[in-house]
Amino acid sequence: MTSTDDPLAVALFSEMFMADQLARNRLSRALPKGMELSHFSVLNQLARTGDEKTPAQLARIFHVTRGAMTNTLGKLEWAGHVHIRPDWDDARRKFVSISPSGRKARDAALEAIAPILTATVAEIGADRVRAALPVIREMRVRLEEDG
Repeated sequence: MTSTDDPLAVALFSEMFMADQLARNRLSRALPKGMELSHFSVLNQLARTGDEKTPAQLARIFHVTRGAMTNTLGKLEWAGHVHIRPDWDDARRKFVSISPSGRKARDAALEAIAPILTATVAEIGADRVRAALPVIREMRVRLEEDG
């Protein structure tokens, strides 16, 4: 068997790609008006960690270009959801933090998408999801290492 005709690998990645597309579509439709999935992801990251990040760090975390992250951060800053300040030690760098408005927007988005996430896990079964997580996590780690 060659690497181009491994039915297990093709089926696995086909299912992952389709699940990703469907999840993004459903969650995007459920988000509050004007919020994109990329906006929620950045706000959620900043809210969960609670510390400032540079745009470059955020770009690495989300595996996007610096330009794409700059665009997302510009929209979030315009909406008042993030604060972007210069690095006082190195004027070439900036730091990003979530604002109180951003925290509220993130919480509203989480409230909007939580029923979808909860229902999906309930329908599949928490034990089955818990059992699948280590495999999915290991795949992510290996793909990150290769990237």
